Amino acid sequence: MSVVADVSVGALLRMEGVNRIFRMGEVEVPALVAIDLVIDAGEFLVILGPSGSGKSTLLNLIGGIDRPTSGHIWYRDTDLAGLDEAALTDYRRKKVGFIFQFYNLVPTLNAYENVEVATELAADPVDPAEALAMVELADRAEHFPAHLSGGEQQRVAIARALAKRPQLLLADEPTGALDLTTARSVLSILQQLNKQQGLTIILITHNPAIAAIAQRTVRLVSGRVAETRANENPIPAQEITW
Repeated sequence: MSVVADVSVGALLRMEGVNRIFRMGEVEVPALVAIDLVIDAGEFLVILGPSGSGKSTLLNLIGGIDRPTSGHIWYRDTDLAGLDEAALTDYRRKKVGFIFQFYNLVPTLNAYENVEVATELAADPVDPAEALAMVELADRAEHFPAHLSGGEQQRVAIARALAKRPQLLLADEPTGALDLTTARSVLSILQQLNKQQGLTIILITHNPAIAAIAQRTVRLVSGRVAETRANENPIPAQEITW
């Protein structure tokens, strides 16, 4: 059974003239400037850039965690910038799965229970055991985070995100705390979910090597899109190196 909600082919998300300005007293700091971006359903997109380039800000806007200062972010036919807080929360709960660099697992809950927490927020959740099987952790369901490796904890975090049956998976530096071998394992899971389930994935990273596994790369510099590059032949995650 698919862990992804049904989506039609075409643009899943469109950003038009998006700006995000942070104000510190009387000083304005532009984090994102005039962002135009289209993300197709089923796409694996890597957003690449150094620290301070605006990657996390962009991901927060797409995920409904933050709002643009100006511009529009269309999810299908809904402008996220115009939603009230209740509707934006509903969008995050029903449409978006999040993966973070440091896992954010509850230490007093085992792997199954950590995934189960996410199902309580979903309208059509995936069974936690099935979600763990998707990330090859069926045999670790009763283990607590302290008894799991870093890679296993990140895979539990992926399973937790999948349990909501999202249409969009957002990964914020998911391999930043992992060694190369473990990172390959985690990225392989994401690549399989994209290929086999058709899950739309947006991954942000400062590591240019990871771009080789994506279908398209957007490079940010100082809050602006500096380059967009299609990749007709993504390589298997197990082949990347750095």
